[in-house]
Amino acid sequence: MTELLIIKPSSLGDIVHGLQVATSLKEQRPDLRISWVVREIFAPIVRACAAIDRTYVFERNSGAKGFLKLTKELRKTKFDYAFDFQGLLRTGLMTSRVHATTKVGRRDAREMSGLFYDRRVSLPPGGKNSHALEILLEFCRVLDAKPELKGNLRFREVDSLPLRFAEARGGLKPIVIFPDSRRAEKCWGGFKQLTELLLREQKNRKVIWAGSNYVHDRGAYPPARFFNLTGNTSLVSLPLLIKRAEWVIANDSGPMHLAAALGVRVLGIFGPTDPRRFGPYPLTAPGNVVVQAPVGDLKLLPAKDVYARFLRARARFK
Repeated sequence: MTELLIIKPSSLGDIVHGLQVATSLKEQRPDLRISWVVREIFAPIVRACAAIDRTYVFERNSGAKGFLKLTKELRKTKFDYAFDFQGLLRTGLMTSRVHATTKVGRRDAREMSGLFYDRRVSLPPGGKNSHALEILLEFCRVLDAKPELKGNLRFREVDSLPLRFAEARGGLKPIVIFPDSRRAEKCWGGFKQLTELLLREQKNRKVIWAGSNYVHDRGAYPPARFFNLTGNTSLVSLPLLIKRAEWVIANDSGPMHLAAALGVRVLGIFGPTDPRRFGPYPLTAPGNVVVQAPVGDLKLLPAKDVYARFLRARARFK
């Protein structure tokens, strides 16, 4: 058995990409036992991933005490490989403390983290402008695996949400909307107007808002057709909720990447970030759709334009 440690503490979208790479490695190298270092707030979804055998939790808010606790636990195991998917000083220091035969990092690692690696993987042909997932896939070459997605990202199922509302009735699955994003500049303000347009179009359409932070709906929508799960969406329930959706509509965020990874049709709304690097992967898939705001300013993107783009995308599947 080959012991691999992946260090990728955050954020959710990056972790989803990393889990896709771990799944591909497991598919190509069944002899792998994969462990993962992750921040406590993202640990539930890593634990739930079928490709991950063991999870080490990094308690970032505990400062030096949390770091020392983590490294002490890590040093109990001798790994064959340690992959630093993050490429920052903190994760480089974690890598330095691990007992591993080969320590591998990103070619574009920052904050002098490259000092702690035995080798650094090459960038894809597109260089630093490659998609974030393609950069991580280059780690596959270290284990003589192909740098491409293999196998299906799977999660151990849980039942932690009242998901009966999401059951398809009348042939229509719900549209699941994630109106929040980790960074304020990536949050579009038109989701309420978009929800009105979606509910107005089809009388048996259901819309679900979801996400970790509560977004008030002001009671503006019929309760029989609208369900607000924002502030009450656990990470472990995300895959199950997303898989029940006809479409996911979201800002550039972790749930957007998760929907694409699970093969669910997704419309991503982009402002200042480049969808060629951070869009739903792969951008060539018919069900991975992007709307980018004029000059990267989400305030200039009206809901009617997003709705029109959604209708055109959905028409491909009728």
